[in-house]
Amino acid sequence: MLRSNGNGLIKKASVLALGLLFVLPGAVSAQDGTWRNRERREERRERREERREERQERREERREERRGRDWGNYDGWGGSAQMRQTALNAGYNEGIKEGRKDSRRGERFQFTDESDYRSASKDYNSRFGNRALYQRFFRHGFENGYRDGYNGY
Repeated sequence: MLRSNGNGLIKKASVLALGLLFVLPGAVSAQDGTWRNRERREERRERREERREERQERREERREERRGRDWGNYDGWGGSAQMRQTALNAGYNEGIKEGRKDSRRGERFQFTDESDYRSASKDYNSRFGNRALYQRFFRHGFENGYRDGYNGY
């Protein structure tokens, strides 16, 4: 009887071992698949985050350009840096006020009909020199400010 018990035990152990050979690789494979899926999801999330950050940076760069802060490209126009900066700032500040006002009133986008734009003399000082050049800078700043004000910036 011992023999048959031992034989039965050996058979049961063999069947169990064979069963484990079939089951374990599937379980390991399933775990491996889960791990790979998790890794892929993490990689996709990181790529989405990188793209989101890149879009945000581009958006901020465009916003800065719209607001007229990239004012370094007027070298060919002449005039002093003080005159240029004063005119651009004054024009921008007046433009943003007028743009916001027109937007609130539901008026169409039209900055050239504004009296401040036409006169373009706010904050002008004779020490700056050429009045026409001051007006050119002022109007450029006014246009940028008006656009920002009208668009709600």
